[in-house]
Amino acid sequence: EQEFLDIALKNANFLVKNTLQSDNRLNRNYKDGKSSINAFLDDYSLLIEAFVGLYQATFDEQWLYKSKDLAEYAIAHFHDNDSKMFFYTSDQDAALIARKMEITDNVIPSSNSSMAKVLFYLGTYFNKEEYLKMSEQMLTNVKEDVKTQAPFYSNWVILMTHFVKTPYEVAIMGKDFATKRAEMDKYFLPNAFLLGGNSEGTLELLKSKLVEGQNRIYVCQNKVCKFPVEEVEKAVELID
Repeated sequence: EQEFLDIALKNANFLVKNTLQSDNRLNRNYKDGKSSINAFLDDYSLLIEAFVGLYQATFDEQWLYKSKDLAEYAIAHFHDNDSKMFFYTSDQDAALIARKMEITDNVIPSSNSSMAKVLFYLGTYFNKEEYLKMSEQMLTNVKEDVKTQAPFYSNWVILMTHFVKTPYEVAIMGKDFATKRAEMDKYFLPNAFLLGGNSEGTLELLKSKLVEGQNRIYVCQNKVCKFPVEEVEKAVELID
């Protein structure tokens, strides 16, 4: 639905213009033309999730790079080197008696589970092992609790499925990429990360995948690809 995508892009661009600072710090409030209040961890992680979603909907790489910038800021100012988890508040905030961490999921996913997921997504898209290891360590930290209290770790379980069964990287390449990308929305593909465009862009996962004058869809796992196909239906058949 183009109408919904247009609204999402309008919202995203508003946030970039009005709440994102030059050093990639976020403010969480906006009123009367001014943004204020230093953002919390979930402001970063959920905005990164949204931007990754926009990349998958548009294949516009700016949203991935904005996500990466936000993740780097969060790592620098929220990450705890001892626990390997993330504090809810930034080290730029006023000192508290104790800096809390959100671990368990509730009506809204916890900021740590959301952050662990986006590190996995960005680690996959950018082929960045550091992010993948951070995500895996965070999941390992809660693994025993997930076994006994799964309803309170539902977002963690989504991440766990990606480690149990490697997700697919589905690259849609060629001048008709937008049409074929839209066709993908007819299917529920929770284990597929979409990427592509009418150029190879800057992502290593797209290197050498563009063939002039042809539309190709590559279904890959761990950067190992099956023989490319042209029809979306055939690509979906390759996704287990």
